[in-house]
Amino acid sequence: MSVEPASGAARETGPVPRDWLPGLAENWKSDLMSGFVLSLIALPLCLGIAIASNAPPVAGIIAGIVGGMLAGFLSGSHLTINGPAAGLIVIVLGSVAELGQGDIVKGFQYTTAVVVVVGGLQIVLGFLKAGKLTNFFNLSVIHGMLAGIGIIIILKMFHVAVGMDGSQAVQNAEGMLGLIAAIPHSIANMESRIVAVIGASALLIMAIWPMMPKAVGRFIPAPLALAVLGLVLASSFNVDRKFLLEVPLDFFGALKFPDFSKIFTFVSIKYIFIFLFVASLESLLTASAIDKQDPWNRRSDMDREFIGKGAGNLVSAGLGGLPMIAEVVRSAANIMNGARTRWANFFHGTFLLVFVLAMPGVLNLIPVAALAGMLIFIGFRLAHPREFAHVLKIGKEEFMYMVVTAMIVVFVDLLAGVVAGTALAMATNIARGVPAGRLFTARTAVDQQGDNVVFKLNSAAGFHNFMNIRSKLDALPKGRKLKIDFSGAGFVDHTVHERLHDFAREYTLAGGTVTMQGKNNHTPYSAHRSAALVPRRKPAR
Repeated sequence: MSVEPASGAARETGPVPRDWLPGLAENWKSDLMSGFVLSLIALPLCLGIAIASNAPPVAGIIAGIVGGMLAGFLSGSHLTINGPAAGLIVIVLGSVAELGQGDIVKGFQYTTAVVVVVGGLQIVLGFLKAGKLTNFFNLSVIHGMLAGIGIIIILKMFHVAVGMDGSQAVQNAEGMLGLIAAIPHSIANMESRIVAVIGASALLIMAIWPMMPKAVGRFIPAPLALAVLGLVLASSFNVDRKFLLEVPLDFFGALKFPDFSKIFTFVSIKYIFIFLFVASLESLLTASAIDKQDPWNRRSDMDREFIGKGAGNLVSAGLGGLPMIAEVVRSAANIMNGARTRWANFFHGTFLLVFVLAMPGVLNLIPVAALAGMLIFIGFRLAHPREFAHVLKIGKEEFMYMVVTAMIVVFVDLLAGVVAGTALAMATNIARGVPAGRLFTARTAVDQQGDNVVFKLNSAAGFHNFMNIRSKLDALPKGRKLKIDFSGAGFVDHTVHERLHDFAREYTLAGGTVTMQGKNNHTPYSAHRSAALVPRRKPAR
């Protein structure tokens, strides 16, 4: 996952904002405003993600409320925004379908039971200090997973955007190939042309809104604009009720509790593992990415991220809500809107609760097609051709990992795609010279003389043994003149190279300096700054 620095996130030179109640007293104005704007962004997204997941629309709102009002306080990050995310749509869809076996209502209740268990496991992992697990996975495989999810969202939401999700051809479509084959049928047999116009308009708004003046984009978010436009068009042309949202008028009466009767089945256990892996990984990566944009250079506590998201998932699913993560786009928008503390997350959740209590009737006038158009754009952004082009510039092998992972995610399932991509990357690293005995540990040495510290890589380094490397780097004294020496290293893959740059940034922000030396003993795969490095001599074992 890559996130460009937010254009509004200039580095601050003033004191670091205080946390908790002192932070509320100090920063409530800026955090309240950011939370309000974010709630306008999150409201349509929460509803759309729920619809795309075959979940009740209110389930998305529940996740946003709990993510802001509870999980934000327990999490280890200061500026991330919690809630349902497009990256989990595919998993919820699969779980509802497999567990429900045709009964969507029961399938979602079984799925919320799975997420409750996932939340409990995340809390346990937090107390076990498992936050470092984010350092294990190959970055190109993660990009491939997200791209595959994006492609699936596009294929699923296209039929909803033209008002054909309930057609027999779409319902009978088997797998992604079936959904692709059903596209001509959906185009030729639209039930309502105005619904298709609404879906297309929503997609257009999402595409052109970034070009609007900053003042417009900041205070009238694109998701809000498309929801209002869809509402106006649907009301003006008297769109059939079946194409509109169905949000319960009695919010608390609509809460549905989990059904644990299938929790020990193979399917439930499979989805517990998938949810735990994807939701945890996305949250940790988002927290890491947002740390790079934090104007005060604060660093998230990844173990507390596990605890916060675990508590949020346990409560959200326990009330019938969707699973949640730290969501990267809303988190970046939080910084751009001037947020200073975790209270912005709290206010965002509070405003969502106010909206769903105060105006459920208005929400029920929003066409589902408008939300589908928004999600198609989000899916396209996840699977954008420039993401593939970026990885190709890093190296052909990294591009191969990404493509293989994405295609298997789309045409088989998410877990198979990640496993296949990881296995392929590991096998390639072994072929490039990583000894089997060094798959999970690396040989390193530290030479310290006063303030000068040299950290030597003396064996091959791949994504699979970077946790071992990172733990040794974290044990180094802070605030020194650190040199990372590659001269004795064997093959160094892109993931390790990139994450060493990330470590260098963190170490520098903490008061030290980092230089990298010894790369002239290696040949880079490409001109990219973090390209894989192949030794010009026989590598160290």
